[in-house]
Amino acid sequence: MAGPDYVAPTSAEAAAKALAAGGAAARALAGGTDLIVQLRGGRVKPATIVDLKRVPGVIGVRQEDGGFVIGAATPGAVLGENTALAAAWPGIVEAATLIGSTQVQGRASIGGNLCNASPAADSVPALVAAGAVCAIIGPNGRREAPVEAIPTAPGQTSLAAGEFVLEIRLPARPARSSDAYLRSIPRTEMDIAIVGAGVSLTVDAEGVISDARIALGAVAPTVVLADAAAVVGSKLDEAARAVCRPIDDKRGTADYRTKIAGVLARRSATIAYRRATHRS
Repeated sequence: MAGPDYVAPTSAEAAAKALAAGGAAARALAGGTDLIVQLRGGRVKPATIVDLKRVPGVIGVRQEDGGFVIGAATPGAVLGENTALAAAWPGIVEAATLIGSTQVQGRASIGGNLCNASPAADSVPALVAAGAVCAIIGPNGRREAPVEAIPTAPGQTSLAAGEFVLEIRLPARPARSSDAYLRSIPRTEMDIAIVGAGVSLTVDAEGVISDARIALGAVAPTVVLADAAAVVGSKLDEAARAVCRPIDDKRGTADYRTKIAGVLARRSATIAYRRATHRS
């Protein structure tokens, strides 16, 4: 049986056209660490694979308007080596460099981690907490959407036929602000999160939290946001647990996930707060 057609367009427009022509039988290839496993396991059988890596802007990190723009096919290892990004958004880098092994991080992309739409994806809670926005290219041109609007259910996204994420934009960082990401896994490394917690916050000159976003992964079909107001009080654990809608599986029970979500949210907030108070 013949394998899928392979195309490697050199423009965003050509990539969108190829994806649209393939319809539901087309798959975008960024890093390939999810897609290739799914191909070998027979979970997907695409007629066309559209390799995005030759599209300008889809790989790399640049600073723009005080923030950062990350190409969707940028590997986690590249993010980990970017000192400016790590200084401004350490939680984003922490999350990206937890995806798989060192070897996997050399290929696994942040956009692929998002668009694979796993509830347990490590980068997504951190991106959602950061207020990151996706630049999306499709047959009808360019549009933007917040990261949390992309996954709609496990394995499903809001991307229309022919659309793909070109880049992910992180806003400019105010003074005295930072973020953090923590996860719980069954093993010590290279495992899928039981719960992931991303927190981004800003403090004023007196050290009082003035803004916060708390995002939780692996506790619902998609990443959920907790009540940010709770981060300034004593009920952050309860706020995090209140938005959880987990399932029982081999990695953990729903009850365990709910309890751990509160613990990780509090710990992540503590780390982000410490970082923010030391960042002028």
